[in-house]
Amino acid sequence: MLTVFNIQRYSLHDGNGVRTNIFFKGCSLQCMWCNNPESIDPFPSIMFDERSCRKFGDCIRAGNGHINAKNGTLAIDREKITDLKSLRDICPSKALIVTGQEMSISQIIGEIEKDIPFYQMSGGGVTLSGGEPFSQDPALKELITELKSRGINISVETSLHVPWETIENYLDMIDVFLADLKHLDEEKFTKYTGGIATLVMNNFRKLDEHGKTFIVRVPVIPLFNFSEPELFAIIDFAAGLSNAHEINFIPFHSLAREKYAMLGKEYIFENHRNVEKAELRTFVEYAEKKGLSAKILN
Repeated sequence: MLTVFNIQRYSLHDGNGVRTNIFFKGCSLQCMWCNNPESIDPFPSIMFDERSCRKFGDCIRAGNGHINAKNGTLAIDREKITDLKSLRDICPSKALIVTGQEMSISQIIGEIEKDIPFYQMSGGGVTLSGGEPFSQDPALKELITELKSRGINISVETSLHVPWETIENYLDMIDVFLADLKHLDEEKFTKYTGGIATLVMNNFRKLDEHGKTFIVRVPVIPLFNFSEPELFAIIDFAAGLSNAHEINFIPFHSLAREKYAMLGKEYIFENHRNVEKAELRTFVEYAEKKGLSAKILN
């Protein structure tokens, strides 16, 4: 079984052609700006949108004392709720939802097979995303084996913040790695993501040594890496990898603020302005001078 929180069809931005994106839960990083905060926890999570609540009370009755009406809204003690199955479809207005569900490989394949004609027409395929897809190992390997047996192109969006031994098991199965390079400074990387920068950089080097196809993706985040010295250093690192022919810049936006509120989490980037595409032209030009193809993604 694999824990999935979304299946997005007809995607055009996460690999070649028309793609089906499978979003898995679970990530070893805790990026403070994460656009999919519901993906970090490896288990299903409760999300509550106060704006949609019609106060039917069904969730309170099913909450075993851990969901209560308080000051005109709901007080949800998420840590004490252990049975999420009873809450999954409890809310008629969908104000309270459970995000993430266990799916069998055959269930996932059943969804993917609906889109195979689009892959054949466009040269597309499946993109595994998250969260961190490799957190679903070893079941992920079984899924990819089934997909490859059907001739389906596989891309994976990854932080590379996993042991190399895990990645190594997939080298012959993944067509393209869409890999995040967030920062090179160990202290800053740890402060904002809770992770280890050298683990990511070493995994990039090993991917390169094995001649794998990968695209470097750089989330451009205020306070974290949005400066010329920091982004130039990231570009220089990427340009030093023989197989990093392309780099993508992903400008920060604060659209995730509502997700954080629905999860009952603090969003420290809530008041930061969006990074505009025009502000990244300098970095695109610098990357191109270094021999990289460069794009700014939406």
